[in-house]
Amino acid sequence: MSMYWRLSNLYFWFFALIGALVPYWSLYLEGQGFTYFQIAMLMATIQFTKIIAPNVWGWLGDHTGSRVRLVRIGALGAGMIFAGVFAHPGFAGLMLVMLGFTFFWNAILPLYETITLTRLQADRARYGRIRLWGSIGFILSVTALGALFEHLSVRYLPWLLMPLFCGIFLSTLLIGGDAPVPRKGEHAGGLLARIRQMPVWAFLVTNILLQVSHGSYYTFFSIHLAQQGYSRLAVGLLWALGVIAEVVLFLVMHRLLHRFSLRHIALAALSLTTLRWCLIAGWSDVLGLLILAQLMHAASYGAMHAMSIQFIHLHFGPTHQARGQALYGGLSFGAGGAIGAWMAGVLVDWHGTSAAFWGSAVAIGLGLMVAYIGLRPRPELAFAN
Repeated sequence: MSMYWRLSNLYFWFFALIGALVPYWSLYLEGQGFTYFQIAMLMATIQFTKIIAPNVWGWLGDHTGSRVRLVRIGALGAGMIFAGVFAHPGFAGLMLVMLGFTFFWNAILPLYETITLTRLQADRARYGRIRLWGSIGFILSVTALGALFEHLSVRYLPWLLMPLFCGIFLSTLLIGGDAPVPRKGEHAGGLLARIRQMPVWAFLVTNILLQVSHGSYYTFFSIHLAQQGYSRLAVGLLWALGVIAEVVLFLVMHRLLHRFSLRHIALAALSLTTLRWCLIAGWSDVLGLLILAQLMHAASYGAMHAMSIQFIHLHFGPTHQARGQALYGGLSFGAGGAIGAWMAGVLVDWHGTSAAFWGSAVAIGLGLMVAYIGLRPRPELAFAN
C-alpha cells in the first residue's frame, strides 16, 4: 500500500466519525430529553477538551517522538470510554463520558497532522489531496445516516458510531513506525518566541473567533433546519453539500497556496464566512440561499484550515510542530469552539436558533478585522509557499 493511501485512510475514518457525531448528536440528545442548554453544554465538551488534550498529547509527541504510538493510544482509549454511553448515565454521567472519550479522541488529529506533513516533507502542498479523504468519509457518513434515520430512530446512533471507532484504530496500524524527531533546527528561539510574533497572535485570535462563530453551526444547525421543516435526509444532504464543496477546494488548494498569500486567502475566506452566517440566520427557509451558504463551507472550514496548517508549518520549527498544531487546535477548536457552543446555547434560549447565527456573524466580523490588521506581510516573515 502506498504512503498516500496509508496516510489517507485514517483521515477517512476519523472524519466519518465526525460526520456521524456532529450533525446527529444534538438530535440524539434532544431525543433523550435534554434541554437546549444541556445540549449546548454536552456539545461544548467536544471542544472543551481540545483546550487541554492536544497540548498534553502534543508535548508528549514532541518530547518522546512516539507520535504514531500516541495516535494509537488515543484511538483505542476514545472508543473504550465512549462505550459508557450505553449505560445511559444521565446528564452528569454523560458529561463525564464525553469529557473522557474526547480527551483521547482530540489527541489524534493534531498528532496525525504532524505525522502527515513530516512524511510529505517538501511535497506538503499535496496535503489537501490526502486530507480530502477525510471529507469523503464525512460525506458518506452524514448522507448514509441521514437516509437511515428516515426509517430508524436516532436513539441507535451510539451503536452506529462504534464501528467507526474500530475503523480509526485499525487505520492507525497501517501508518508504520515513528520517524526520528530532530532536537535542534533552524527555529532555535523556542515555542514562546514563535508565539510572541504579532502575525502568530493575529492568526490565533482570528481562528478563535472563527470557531466561536462555528459554535451555533456545530451545535444547532441540525435543530435549526428541523425547525424550518427540513427532513433528516435533507439535513444530512445539506451537511454533506458543505463538505463536498470543501473536497473540491482541497483538490485545487495547492494551486491557490502557490498563487496567493496566506493573508489574502484568510481575508477572502473570512469575508465569505460572514456572509454564510447571515444567510443561515435570515434566509434558511429559502433553499437556494441555504445551498449557497453551505457551499461557502469551502471557505469557512476548508480554506481556513488548509491555510492554518501551512501557517503553522512555516512559523513553528521541526521541534515544535506537534505543539504548534496543539496550540492551534486547543485555542481555536477548543476554547473558541467551547465558548461558541455555550454562547449559542444562551442565544437559542433567549431568542431562538436564528439569533445564534446572527451572533456567529458578529464574531466572524471581529475575526476579519483582526486578520486584516494583524496578518499584514512583513519582510522577515513568509506568508506564502
